[in-house]
Amino acid sequence: MVGRRTLALFAAASLLFGGTFVAAKAGLAYFPPVLFVAFRFDIAALALAAFAVATIPRSELVPRTRGDLLGIVATGGLVIGLANALLFVGQQSATSAVGAIIFGLNPILTPVFAALLLSDERLSARGAGGMALGLLGVVLVVDPDPATLLAGGFGKLLILAGAASGALGTVLVRRADATLSSTARTAWGLPLAAALTHGLSLATGESASAVVWSGEALLALGYVGVFAGAIAYIVYFSLIDTAGAIKANLIFYVVPAVATVGGWTLLGETISALTVAGFLTIFAGFALMGSESIATWWGSVRPASAGGDSESVSYPSRAD
Repeated sequence: MVGRRTLALFAAASLLFGGTFVAAKAGLAYFPPVLFVAFRFDIAALALAAFAVATIPRSELVPRTRGDLLGIVATGGLVIGLANALLFVGQQSATSAVGAIIFGLNPILTPVFAALLLSDERLSARGAGGMALGLLGVVLVVDPDPATLLAGGFGKLLILAGAASGALGTVLVRRADATLSSTARTAWGLPLAAALTHGLSLATGESASAVVWSGEALLALGYVGVFAGAIAYIVYFSLIDTAGAIKANLIFYVVPAVATVGGWTLLGETISALTVAGFLTIFAGFALMGSESIATWWGSVRPASAGGDSESVSYPSRAD
């Protein structure tokens, strides 16, 4: 049975992930970027492990199939680890809003991978048009002028690569058809993401001695580790399991707006007219591509009787 609670969780995930971009931008003043990500996953892994051990029977925590292992690798390696490493490195030269807009291309990139790798999630003609419109918006946001590329455009491209990593990973999680619950899978994936990002941090020459510990640094780390880490991932991967990769990634419709407001309110960030135009173009692509998915999903979660208080709704099946 799902309904208002599912929609509330959907909104919560959007808000939590939107705050990630603001906290990341603030924290990058105190941490080397990849090490910041690694510390984030250290905290998230411990928090989620404690939650999983307390709430999930031990027999349901142990991977049993090849699909379980593939789901863990896709979750920890692509959706969480590599995607966030690229995001945090790229966001050194992008505002919270721009980072969220580019990284929020998940709803457009996911159907591309889904069309190639999943038999039950295909890109329609409307979806293809939305994807093209969204990519045009990204061109406007990135502003591929040589001077712009030298002044931070490469970082935007890294964020785009992170979005692609996350989109591919969510589709592979769906394809793996694991028997583990999303919480158990994420509990295993987070230590893998932590190990991957610590390795990348060492490989790029980062050092813990470069960290500047302060109250703001601890606040930013705590937010991205606990709230936008353990808690948000539980909600997000549950949405993938119940709604499908394409529909779950509709949360990224809301994330750029949250990041923009948060960056403006808390960090005093501004965005250019070209970025606004790019954002509106991307949003138009989202709306075009996602209109069918939103209507289908809303039909699957709305109350059975508009005049009653009870809701008789079932989870979408794997074929959704």
